Amino acid sequence: MHILISGTSGLIGQALTRYLRQQGHKVEQLIRDNHHQAFHWQPHKALIHLPASIHLDAVINLNGVNIADRLWSKKRKQAIIDSRIESTQLLAKTLAQHPHPPKILINASAIGYYGDTGSNEVDETSPAGNNFLTKIVTQWESSAQAAVDAGIRTVFIRSGVVLSSRGGALAKMLLPFKLGLGGKIGSGLQYMSWISLEDEIRAIEFILNHGDINGAVNLTSPHPISNSYFNKALAKALTRPALLPMPAFIVRLLFGEMGDLLLLGSARVKPGVLIEQGFEFNLPEINTALVAIIKNNS
Repeated sequence: MHILISGTSGLIGQALTRYLRQQGHKVEQLIRDNHHQAFHWQPHKALIHLPASIHLDAVINLNGVNIADRLWSKKRKQAIIDSRIESTQLLAKTLAQHPHPPKILINASAIGYYGDTGSNEVDETSPAGNNFLTKIVTQWESSAQAAVDAGIRTVFIRSGVVLSSRGGALAKMLLPFKLGLGGKIGSGLQYMSWISLEDEIRAIEFILNHGDINGAVNLTSPHPISNSYFNKALAKALTRPALLPMPAFIVRLLFGEMGDLLLLGSARVKPGVLIEQGFEFNLPEINTALVAIIKNNS
């Protein structure tokens, strides 16, 4: 396939680009503010260059500022939303009007769509939640409507916590856990829906190759776990104790709304579409996944 990817500098984008090229696909990068590249854009200025003469089979949009790299001020929350909506709207509209539109647009999304699910299990048929994360995702996915209306197969990959020792949440946790400073957060009962980076990119390739998959697809392991269980599994994988819990009031004091939703919120999400379509996870269980990730530094 001839594939265009935006967001190739991020954890998933780098790994996906490398993997798809290894599988024999021709991968182009949609670069920000670089007019020397064939494919470039400035989403905040509604500028994009996709050569009309080039035929693309697929476009994968992973663009969006990091949701957890700083506290959520009013300005930061707006930037989180705008970076996703502006880029998705621009890309979807451009593809819809392109003389050779791709067969598929895969657009990044998140399980934040479901809000705080508590102990209730949800899948792609479940309704939206009611918090800031829900607001982000509903607007994000709606921004691709031009592609949907143009008949482009449009898939929203609602990713859980992507585990890799090279970046993301797990990479930030490794040092404190290695120092024996890990422990449950809040009650530890809140669910965490996760997926290994390896299975994340394999699932994206699976979607590319299965033409009957449309709409929302949860990219999570079939086995969500509690925060307490995850911390014990990580400590075990690192052969370290995990004896220092972080009470909920400390989380809220340090991180505000971001901590309340990302660290104390519960997401018990099942990958219903992937299971129904027969996708096989290489690392479905958290204990074996963490050992493999840490061992392979992947």
